[in-house]
Amino acid sequence: MSKRKIEMHHYRQALLRMRQGDSDRDISRSGLMGRRTAASLRTLASARGWLAGDLAAPDDATIAEGLAPAKRAATTVSSLEAHRERIAAWLGQGVSGVVIHTVLKREHDYTGSYSAVRRMLGTLKRAISPQTTVRLSFAPGEAAQVDFGAGPFLEHPAGGPRRTWAFVMTLCFSRHQYVEFVWDQTVATWLGCHRRAFEWFAAVPARLIIDNAKCAIIKACIHDPQVQRSYADCAEGYGFKIDACPPHDPQKKGIVESGVKYLKGNFLPLKTFLDLADLNRQAKAWVMDEAGTRRHGTTGEAPIDLFALERAVLLPLPGVAPDLGVWSQATVHPDCHIQFERAYYSVSFTLVGKRLWFKASDGMVTIYHEFKPVAAHARAFKAGERRTVKDHLPPDARAFFAHDRAWCVEQAVRIGPACAALIERLLADRIVERLRAAQGVLHLQKSYPATRLDAACARALAHESPFYRTVKTILAGGHDLQADTWAATAPEPTPHSGRFARNAASLFAASTTVQ
Repeated sequence: MSKRKIEMHHYRQALLRMRQGDSDRDISRSGLMGRRTAASLRTLASARGWLAGDLAAPDDATIAEGLAPAKRAATTVSSLEAHRERIAAWLGQGVSGVVIHTVLKREHDYTGSYSAVRRMLGTLKRAISPQTTVRLSFAPGEAAQVDFGAGPFLEHPAGGPRRTWAFVMTLCFSRHQYVEFVWDQTVATWLGCHRRAFEWFAAVPARLIIDNAKCAIIKACIHDPQVQRSYADCAEGYGFKIDACPPHDPQKKGIVESGVKYLKGNFLPLKTFLDLADLNRQAKAWVMDEAGTRRHGTTGEAPIDLFALERAVLLPLPGVAPDLGVWSQATVHPDCHIQFERAYYSVSFTLVGKRLWFKASDGMVTIYHEFKPVAAHARAFKAGERRTVKDHLPPDARAFFAHDRAWCVEQAVRIGPACAALIERLLADRIVERLRAAQGVLHLQKSYPATRLDAACARALAHESPFYRTVKTILAGGHDLQADTWAATAPEPTPHSGRFARNAASLFAASTTVQ
């Protein structure tokens, strides 16, 4: 098993392939996991009935529950490393492994096993043996090869010239192509090109041979490449297998390499393009009218003619196109949001500081915690735009946002006319924002009856001191309960009184309410 961490979606991909009849060796070759890990997963799946084709595949949480913690493989150094040059010289002289082992034990105090000698000899033989190449042949519908190639510079909509990139998918049997020029090589672009290529062919190859581009392979490795989670979902949705070439070995996808070279040498020269849309229109016409009808140098036939035979054995398109969302990870900020492409999406305040997976499709962003969706938002496309659900915020923040100006007016009307007039005065202040003061006045009803609060507000208005501190002082001193003649002679409240006049009135009220 590889030292890298195997994500849960890798186990799901392997399980789906087991249900389709793939062996542990097939799964190992695909790069999802090693044969031992696949064998352990198969044992677990058999015991739990996950391989039954008539039952629904288990979800991530169920698979995670059944898996034991993976053990990390130990790194070892050959006990013969100090004798490498000596063994290489003996190998060049034709000395057998048994003799080498005997001499090492007798003359060099070697105490290791013969297996170590055999492994060392195998490593040395592979290093000195000449490299050979074999032309690969493919059955109809078996595979396609995919690659990016540099395209011409065009004027970008955002301004200035920018290089384009040619996405090319070539069917290995017929050599029929799909060509699309794009501005970048992001994961979203990569997935979108695949969708449009399959729609162009109206079918899906059984296997896609790809390079180790970051939009498809996170970590390149000859045995255990780490596939982008988004691309793995695409493969699962369309039913094809991902076959990543070994690092630094482009010969494994020589068919599409030749196709990209042919595109650059025969389509791009001496042509002019108005924009990206015009470039793609001309490219598709060239594929059908010239590249597809030419006599191919390897097959000896026109790619379109061979494609007519190959189409019948390609995989059909799914009835419903899969959602090709981009998977990524982000840490929840202290403000209860994660960031994706300079936009912000809220999650529960209980997840602050955690690193979560999320899936961004064309119209939605769905956020997951422990394999379960915890939030879903409409996609934001403007930098700085925020998608916030108030229920995701802490309780005190939710209460603050819920008690807005409209709420204050509504609550004041329920308490009484004097309270409504005082709240209106507070909210109408043109210099100072008094929303918190209005909220404070209304929260006094938790400690005092509504009738007393309304009477205190009336007394504060009569003394031209419509402030939270005045109302609270009146209630605390019980002055709202005094029989007084101020109510009959009190002037009408003036919602837009001057700031300094109110300040003077408040000083007068403070001196009279304690009498």
